[in-house]
Amino acid sequence: MVVRRRVRAVVFPLVLWSVSALVVGYFVSQAENGNRGLEAKRALKIQAYGLSKELAAAKDERSMWEHRVSLLRSDQIDRDLLEERARLVLGRVHANDVVVIDP
Repeated sequence: MVVRRRVRAVVFPLVLWSVSALVVGYFVSQAENGNRGLEAKRALKIQAYGLSKELAAAKDERSMWEHRVSLLRSDQIDRDLLEERARLVLGRVHANDVVVIDP
């Protein structure tokens, strides 16, 4: 009976500490590598940075096109832009233009 008490006195705390360590280890690993862990947060930050760069480029392109459209819509049309559009639509070139054919 004394031996049994000593075994229980040693084994019971050892089992509790082991289970506690396993539970803590599981939660720490999930905090690092889980679906919502630190690795996922880093990946989302990288993705957000790339998307913000793409958004800035799209905004710049949009402002450039808005400027060109405003030049065509105004009361006084920009002659250079009108000539550029006419050449593109009609497929014509000016006599002084240099044409480079890209294969």
